[in-house]
Amino acid sequence: MNRRNFVLTTIVALSSLPVIAQAESAPKPIYELPPLPYPYDALEPYIDARTMKFHHDRHHQAYVDNLNKALTPYPELQNKCLVELIQNLDQLPAAIRTSVRNNGGGHLNHTLFWNIMAPGGGGEPQGAIGEAIRKQFGSFGQFQEAFEKAGLTLFGSGWVWLVKAGEQLEIMTTPNQDSPLMAGKFPIFGNDVWEHAYYLNYQNRRGEYLKSWWNVANWAGINLRFENA
Repeated sequence: MNRRNFVLTTIVALSSLPVIAQAESAPKPIYELPPLPYPYDALEPYIDARTMKFHHDRHHQAYVDNLNKALTPYPELQNKCLVELIQNLDQLPAAIRTSVRNNGGGHLNHTLFWNIMAPGGGGEPQGAIGEAIRKQFGSFGQFQEAFEKAGLTLFGSGWVWLVKAGEQLEIMTTPNQDSPLMAGKFPIFGNDVWEHAYYLNYQNRRGEYLKSWWNVANWAGINLRFENA
């Protein structure tokens, strides 16, 4: 073997081994960004593709990345369910409590959000959730009005929710990325009223966004959540 072939062979051998080793030993992320269950433009014209791409690929990804970063030094927490972490924030190390609250809550809230929307959604809810809403609020229209008012009057960024508290349904709001689970309530569905959820399309018209959002509500999926609450 001449010198040139020896050098090329050595370079190939030495460069391939670390790549294989890194691939085999690369740590798996603690949490991963779930794919959208539909294309970016599937909810148009009510939620535009550009908003969905920014919202999912950048904002949600940032929550996942920051949550993983917070949990990396604590292997004893990495096998715990995210719901368990969110429900027991006071038991977490003080150094990561705020990060898990904000980023864990953001990951949990958005994972729910993508799945309670669907192309071709909307209309009036039927089944168990429709019956429960009408029983609790008088009519679906009255419920919509109360839900929209709660979302519109929430100061700053946060979420408006329909939750199950005991045997009752309630409308509630949470600031930032807080989850109703932190208050011991089960989120049936919620709408994101952070500006990044609507500003590209609706600018400061949050009320218009709240009204439009009903057109993408995935009542079949919401009904399953309610029945399994």
